[in-house]
Amino acid sequence: MSLEVSPLLAYDTTRTLSAAKDLYARAGHPNVFIKIPGTKEGLPAIEEAIFAGIPINVTLLFSREQYLAVADAYMRGIERRIDAGLTSAVASVASLFISRWDAAVMENVPVSLRNQLGIAMAKRTYKAYRTVLSSPCWQRAYNAGARPQRLLWASTGTKDPQASDVLYIKALAAPFTVNTMPEATLNALGDHGEFHALLPPDGGDCEEVLAEFAKAGVAIDTLGTQLQDEGARSFVPGTT
Repeated sequence: MSLEVSPLLAYDTTRTLSAAKDLYARAGHPNVFIKIPGTKEGLPAIEEAIFAGIPINVTLLFSREQYLAVADAYMRGIERRIDAGLTSAVASVASLFISRWDAAVMENVPVSLRNQLGIAMAKRTYKAYRTVLSSPCWQRAYNAGARPQRLLWASTGTKDPQASDVLYIKALAAPFTVNTMPEATLNALGDHGEFHALLPPDGGDCEEVLAEFAKAGVAIDTLGTQLQDEGARSFVPGTT
């Protein structure tokens, strides 16, 4: 279960950390995660919350770069706990949003590219994730008892009625990941979902696919920032 700090705090580091500590203390259950947006202002709060021993679900991630910044913040919190003689087994997930990429570009790219951008971004991020898991600093943390910060696939319900209702579930089957799917998608998977291949740890064809989107005029880095900002602002009253 995840409890979310108020999105009103997405751009306020101090208040985000205070709210995370308060929610976790009030919940009183060690398996409760606190959601903190992976914004620039959220990164210091994530590090401090992990150092405080609070399980964190980092939300509103869209790109490899945003994920890597979060992974660094998590690692800093864990390393500080190790240095302080505290247990390093603090749980965390990094939630990458998938379908919003495709919804954002659907009307602006050729039909042949529809419903491919989210999966390509997931593949690129998964490659970075597997690299992080095999890095020397993570191996040292593992040896000290740390738990991996799992990559979590979010927004995995298909938005395009012309596409498969299990499109993202089938494409993103991968070790060391979590998939939080809507109930309708879960039921569809149970009814007619079949898996034939796992997500390649080397990213597969993601860079080739992303190059095609660039040719079609999609500024991927800019769009990733825009999607995160829109995600944070959409919860704030009086903003759009």
